[in-house]
Amino acid sequence: MKVLIVNKFLYPNGGSETYIFKLGEQLVKMGHEVQYFGMEHEGRSVGNHAEVYTSDMDFHGGGLGKLLYPFRIIYSTEAKRKMRLVLEDFKPDVVHLNNINFQLTPSVIYAVRNYGKKTGRHIRIVYTAHDYQWVCPDHLMRIPSTGAVCFACRGGDYIQCTKNRCIHNSMIKSLLGTLEAKYYARRKTYGMVDVIVCPSAFMKRQLDTDPLLADKTVVMHNFIGTNTSKQTEATDGMNVGQATPANDNDGRRRKDYVIYFGRFSEEKGTKTLLETCRALPDIPFVFAGTGPLEEQVNALPNVENHGFVMGEKLQELVTGARFSVHPSECYDNCPFAVMESQVYGTPVLVSDLGGAPELVQTGKTGELFRGGDVRELTEHIRALWDNPELCQRYSENCRDINFDTAEEYCDKIVRKVYS
Repeated sequence: MKVLIVNKFLYPNGGSETYIFKLGEQLVKMGHEVQYFGMEHEGRSVGNHAEVYTSDMDFHGGGLGKLLYPFRIIYSTEAKRKMRLVLEDFKPDVVHLNNINFQLTPSVIYAVRNYGKKTGRHIRIVYTAHDYQWVCPDHLMRIPSTGAVCFACRGGDYIQCTKNRCIHNSMIKSLLGTLEAKYYARRKTYGMVDVIVCPSAFMKRQLDTDPLLADKTVVMHNFIGTNTSKQTEATDGMNVGQATPANDNDGRRRKDYVIYFGRFSEEKGTKTLLETCRALPDIPFVFAGTGPLEEQVNALPNVENHGFVMGEKLQELVTGARFSVHPSECYDNCPFAVMESQVYGTPVLVSDLGGAPELVQTGKTGELFRGGDVRELTEHIRALWDNPELCQRYSENCRDINFDTAEEYCDKIVRKVYS
């Protein structure tokens, strides 16, 4: 089978890129042919045989080209034209869309359907919804000026995005987002896809509010690269690939800290977590990441910031913690961080917003708290910190989690979604 994976960024940039790289890698291992289409970039790490990509759009840069962005982010003739060239060269059976709005635009959907008409073939279009873009112009379902989570645009009332300045707190950008949403809703563009993969049941519920999408959505939680919990039986309880010990029962000891890893930003709950750190000066915290609140992170004496880390170093930090905190105040979809923590044997404390709670066996591998509630978060951290035996029990229970490996996920994708 030939699969064309489409994503605006073709270099490591976030969760959706982690997803497409692992997905493509596993599909190749299974014997399928995979190519990629997206923006050109100096860091691009995957591509296509035709060597055709759209020009890099940097919304934060300057120059005359930026004057054309209001037109190009709604409908990109360049993306449609170049997508057609890749389709003609590769002749895929499936086009798997990911993050396409703004830089690529849904014009690529028309490129696929026009190519199908021309060749007499039905190219199956699959879309993985990494955010809420198709029902919320801002994609986060959050009003930045107030920090409030929001459902106002569901049902097609997209003018609310403009009224609340939802995109970067800018009237102009929010208006453009509203126009884009209205344009594609009127043309029923998103109804042209065959299947929408929702990485959480919460995501499915949001997309199902659009009747055009409701009969196309399927829930498939994200995969984990190597699910160490599934390997314990074959390795006498030792988690394969763990850089540091998991628990005391194996004669190993955790270090004494609580970890947060991810973006340092308000929507991710970092500000709330920092207030909690101030309220618990006797508890050491480790942060791993970067973001706009980095100065505030570095200012606290009981917070040790390791910056952006990945691979074995991140695994070592996560594995060594008593538990991890995931305080997001937006509707996260299916965060890899929550999955990775448990796979490494580290219990989780997760806000109750979005799809993240679906990944936690409450009272078994971790706990939930009310997102944005400083007092409740503080009480939970204090209670867990003062009860190491409970953390140990949660850690042991993490061995029984059942997240899909990349191999299992791709097998389902091929059998249930691509066919």
